[in-house]
Amino acid sequence: MSNLQVFVYGTLKPGECNYERYCAGKVVEEERAIAFGELFSLPAGYPAMIPGSAEIHGFLLTFPDSTVLQTLDNLEGYDPHRPEAQNEYNRHQIETYNLSGQPLAMAWTYLMTPAQVRHQKGVLLTSGWWSRLKNNE
Repeated sequence: MSNLQVFVYGTLKPGECNYERYCAGKVVEEERAIAFGELFSLPAGYPAMIPGSAEIHGFLLTFPDSTVLQTLDNLEGYDPHRPEAQNEYNRHQIETYNLSGQPLAMAWTYLMTPAQVRHQKGVLLTSGWWSRLKNNE
């Protein structure tokens, strides 16, 4: 088996509420990273990312194998056998970059559909950074 990389931008980031439960002790490497999309803060208290061209700041987490995906899929409300519109998030592979803009790796991430973000009344975060611990835009 080879390493699995996941780009996280919300509650799974180091220091956020779901990191300890889902990632701590399982991650073999974590690196600040950038991906491209649009980031929204949701009234439910967590963020959503949709496709777009703005810089989204998060972390590239490296796991030793893919066994963590089922647990992350459950957390994110993703079932690969359901239509996209029935999932809370959908898992996609995206390109990630280091803070200097150099390519890092293709990584899994969880995206919402623009319709779901509108339905949940998401607020665009132009900074590209979300944190439950700090004030968001």
